[in-house]
Amino acid sequence: MKEFPDIIAWSIPAFVLLIVLERVSYLLHRDDDEVGYGGADTATSLTMGLGSLVADLLWKVPIAAAYALLYALTPLRVAELWWTWPLVLLAQDFCYYWSHRSHHVIRILWASHVVHHSSQRFNLSTALRQPWTGLTSWVFYLPLIVVGVHPAVVAFCGSVNLLYQFWIHTERIDKMPRWYEAVFNTPSHHRVHHASQGSYLDRNFGGILIVWDRLFGSFAPERERCVYGLTKNVGSYNPVRVAFHEYASIARDLRAAASWRQRAGYLFRAPGWQPAPGRTVRAAGPARPDGQTSSVPG
Repeated sequence: MKEFPDIIAWSIPAFVLLIVLERVSYLLHRDDDEVGYGGADTATSLTMGLGSLVADLLWKVPIAAAYALLYALTPLRVAELWWTWPLVLLAQDFCYYWSHRSHHVIRILWASHVVHHSSQRFNLSTALRQPWTGLTSWVFYLPLIVVGVHPAVVAFCGSVNLLYQFWIHTERIDKMPRWYEAVFNTPSHHRVHHASQGSYLDRNFGGILIVWDRLFGSFAPERERCVYGLTKNVGSYNPVRVAFHEYASIARDLRAAASWRQRAGYLFRAPGWQPAPGRTVRAAGPARPDGQTSSVPG
């Protein structure tokens, strides 16, 4: 079994140090346009991050088993050479784009990913606000296994992708050089992704590269001031509520649905989807805490 270093675990001390430094930078030089840090919000983000590490250990077993089985069945193999690594990382980033985009436009997937968007602040600690139900992404990387990429290589490239995205969760960096903004994901691009304005919803899904968004029509530049969070915020710093609030909302909608077609809509249509007017729906519980609807073209 191939083994690669767990770069995320090794990077945790650096994450903490950079968060502290960013927090100090706000104390020394506060910009009125930046929302900065909040004690309860940061504590929630850190708790969600620690919880995700524990949860990922549980999800890793069935995912690794499925990948190993498929890898054993496919006759193809991608050699680990100096020139194949950039190609595999590129392919992984492409799969990440479609995974990320799907997690915004399919509600049962959004129920997991909404955790990462639940903060109304945008700083390095927000990068650590990760879901505890990370079982929803693995299927998007099956094509890499099918073409012969070793599961351990897929996992390592995923860690590289996640590591890259840590630094783009900040308001302290305005714009990178134009050539870099054209190719790579940056703080400016990712601020748009975390914004709740209608013109910014469901934009800039790229991990390392922003070129996928430019190619597939989901790119939006940062123009107006970003307002972070959800279109209807959770209103709680309770980590359990943050982790599972959308699943609870889905359960309420499923109970209130009048048909299996409506139940399928509540699960697989975009967040915020409702049956067409005139169709009978039993009285529902409280409104969903995000109320987000998809604006992705196509």
